Amino acid sequence: MRSPLSPEELDALARRRANAKMGWYLHALVFVLVNALVFAMSRYAFGTRPWSVYPLLGWGLGLGLHGVSVFLLGNGSGLRERMVQREREALQREQAHARDRQPRP
Repeated sequence: MRSPLSPEELDALARRRANAKMGWYLHALVFVLVNALVFAMSRYAFGTRPWSVYPLLGWGLGLGLHGVSVFLLGNGSGLRERMVQREREALQREQAHARDRQPRP
């Protein structure tokens, strides 16, 4: 099991997580504002074809992936922490196994 984090480590982790989430919220706000403007331009200024759906879909995919990286895979997320813990345990087992196989004087 992982040792408890110090207060400084907890603070640093909390700040990184909060900054990542704030970055996503800002990204989502800009996405909504810009795509509303682009929709208005495609609807009222540059013809009647709904071409604004293409940038919306592309940027929406990017926003979705950004959200996955922040909320599911980001620093301190449960999934990432479990994966790191599994890798740490596997490396520790390998080291212990290698130590056990070394000849003793």
